[in-house]
Order: sequence, then C-alpha cells, then structure tokens
Amino acid sequence: MDVTPTSFQTVIMSEEHAKMICSWVYPPPYNIYGFLPWEQMKGLEIEFGDAMIRREQYISVLDDKESLWGFAQLFPMHEVTRIGLGMRPDWCGHGMGKRFMEAIVAEAVRRHPTDEIDLEVMTWNVRAIRAYEQAGFSITDTYERATPTGKALFHCMVYEAGLNEE
Repeated sequence: MDVTPTSFQTVIMSEEHAKMICSWVYPPPYNIYGFLPWEQMKGLEIEFGDAMIRREQYISVLDDKESLWGFAQLFPMHEVTRIGLGMRPDWCGHGMGKRFMEAIVAEAVRRHPTDEIDLEVMTWNVRAIRAYEQAGFSITDTYERATPTGKALFHCMVYEAGLNEE
C-alpha cells in the first residue's frame, strides 16, 4: 500500500477523529500507547474525551486527501509547549515521521512562537527517537517516571530550529 502523502496539515481534533484514534490497536510493545474505548474517554472526560481540552490542546494530522494520520497534544507549560503524539499504527515505520513531526512543530510554533518545544519518549522507542531527531529534536535529559504499567525510563527531547536542515 502506498501511504506517501504529498503534504500534512493540522486541524483542531474533531470528535469523529477522537473516536477513530480510540479504535487504533498498536502491536506490542507499542500497545502501551493505546487509549481507552471512546465512550469511556468521553464519560470520564479524560484527555481528548474532554471537549474543552480536545478543542484547546489536541490537533489531528491529516494528509493531502484529508485521511487521519495521527494526532498531537500541544500541552501548555510555563514557556514550554510539550508535545504528546501518536501516528496511526499501520502507517508507523513507513518513513513519514520527520514530515509528520514537522507539521506538528509548525502548529506548535504558530500557536506559541516564543515557547520551547519538547516531548517525552520512552528510551526503548528507537524508531520514534530517530524520527524526532530527523525533525530537529535532541535528547536533553533521561529520567524515570510512572506509567500505567509501572516505572519506565524516558528521554526528554527539545526541538532546535534549524537542526534538521540538510
């Protein structure tokens, strides 16, 4: 299947996109990135199940045919925008991570041009780390923190404009 879009765009995440994202099933070990069923997310008003948080912090990443490729949360912190993201599982590993990330970073910069942009990634997720590095992120710290399945090691990666220029 050819999954190479010519471009990516970001839009405020719709409820329809949120429902689709909740249905995605990631293979192990990536299954830690899955979400609860949509009705639970909405009922508990957690993450993008909360309409206000979805509207203010979540974006959908669409290709040039308006197919949903993934999402990002642009979480506001003091002078920092922290990115949380996910790509549709069957499109992971097809070499589109850099362009996918560039679209997300562009929206983060548009919303908060003076913020530092960072993200957290589990240290074992080498495929994601490589994509983030290609998009201009560098590892700045490594630490342990709690996850739904216990403690895990994470890298903090910070975006450096121009780092991904060839």
